Amino acid sequence: MWKIEEQVARRASKEAGAILIRLFGRTHRIVKKGDIDLVTEADISAEEKILEILRGSFPKDTILSEEKGMEGTSPNRTWLVDPLDGTTNFAHGFPFFAVSIALEVAGKGVLGVVFNPYTKEYFQAIDGEGAFLNGTPLRVSRIHDMGDALLATGFPYTIRQDPGPIVDDLKKMVVIAQGVRRPGSAAIDLCYLAAGIVDGFWERGLKPWDTAAGAVIVKEAGGIITDFEGRPYSPYADSIIAANPFIHPSMLTVLRPG
Repeated sequence: MWKIEEQVARRASKEAGAILIRLFGRTHRIVKKGDIDLVTEADISAEEKILEILRGSFPKDTILSEEKGMEGTSPNRTWLVDPLDGTTNFAHGFPFFAVSIALEVAGKGVLGVVFNPYTKEYFQAIDGEGAFLNGTPLRVSRIHDMGDALLATGFPYTIRQDPGPIVDDLKKMVVIAQGVRRPGSAAIDLCYLAAGIVDGFWERGLKPWDTAAGAVIVKEAGGIITDFEGRPYSPYADSIIAANPFIHPSMLTVLRPG
């Protein structure tokens, strides 16, 4: 099931990725949506291509995308699209960014694709069918001890207004993990978790399109995802903890409020 949708999402991610590579490293028209929240012509052009392809194949579906917002009226099928996850990286020539496309059916994530056009890493997962990187099956790591774990995180665009909770989370984790990385793309962070490259990931203040595709990939690779309260994952929640099954409880204990 969802094979046709995956094929369309693959095409959309690859064509959008080609646009990003064509524009990468060139001078950009950059607009600030907030103090540190950017949008470039690459975001806009890649999103237009993705929406064109999705609408052409599934004209009745709803699409929620980062720049255009919500379009469509389908109550059951929603595409969540981030045309350029890692815009700040992209704008500075840092090659860690991705196209992220997910499909929700009746409120459940059933398909996720994430494509890093710079490294040509194509991650994809369909509900119940496993997760893959360029056709190779993925599985989360088996690290049991937080002291041996490499973790990833990110900072929300609101960090200048309210840095306290973010810095507190980082202080807690950096002293118990083997290492903490902040690469700048939640979609790739989640995919690297699915691939066993990192062992856990946490972040506050993300948007639905940031995590929807990566979450499907993590779950299909055997990972566990909740919010900071331990509630089941939702892309619309304000926080996320994703990890292999062995260290997720420890991460939850550290990050749970109170």
